[in-house]
Amino acid sequence: MDNIHVHPGAIIGKGVTIEQFSNIAENVEIGEGTWIGPHVIIMDYVKIGANCKIFPGAIIGGTPQDYKFGDEITYVEIGDNTVIREYVTINRGTAAGRGKTVVGDNCMIMAYTHIAHDCIVGNNAIIVSYVGLSGYTEVGEYANIGGFTAVHQFCRIGAYSMVSGGSMIPKDVPPYSLVGHRPIAFFNLNLIGLRRKGFTADQIDRISEVYRVIYRSGLNLTDACKKIEEEIEDSQEKRVIMDFIKSSKRGIIKRVNSSKSDD
Repeated sequence: MDNIHVHPGAIIGKGVTIEQFSNIAENVEIGEGTWIGPHVIIMDYVKIGANCKIFPGAIIGGTPQDYKFGDEITYVEIGDNTVIREYVTINRGTAAGRGKTVVGDNCMIMAYTHIAHDCIVGNNAIIVSYVGLSGYTEVGEYANIGGFTAVHQFCRIGAYSMVSGGSMIPKDVPPYSLVGHRPIAFFNLNLIGLRRKGFTADQIDRISEVYRVIYRSGLNLTDACKKIEEEIEDSQEKRVIMDFIKSSKRGIIKRVNSSKSDD
């Protein structure tokens, strides 16, 4: 235990394991049953839920890489049952932003991922190795982001979407979608992911109907949204998509031009 430093002010839950050469700062709370691997650094103002696994080399709670940051007290919050793999970095929020960076429950954050200040990662998200989330990025629940993807600040990745590896994301990725290509573009629905998550054929048809108007009608986005509101029967799936689009500040990604993507 001589090679472990846990500040006496840290709150450590029952059954927590902290391996050799790890450092836990004063203003830290770790939920019961969590495993902290060797060579992990958990800095001030971090709260980690129960039954998480933090692998070697991870650094959680580093100050934001933002020139506007004035050493104010801000936070990182990580939910229950989340896995954070080797050398992941998660920075605190900023006072000018949300004040905290949040990773939800049941997430898998793979090796060398960077989650910048004020990001929000929803429950059950999977972020594959070497992904970089710039400040204020939002990742919806059950989203899956492929490795080596870079996300521009303030972008949103919609719930149940899948982003192919090596993507560059400058705009919002709408919910339920499968996106990729260079430049990034909408290909189809994330059909395999939706079916695995229990979406019915009727639900998938309703989602597909909305995206046919958005991406295949030839209408601009404003007119497409108007047509959807007027002509497509209301449903939860429709509302999720429309609410996402209407609240978008950066706009949503376009459809790929290649005819092969229509298959």
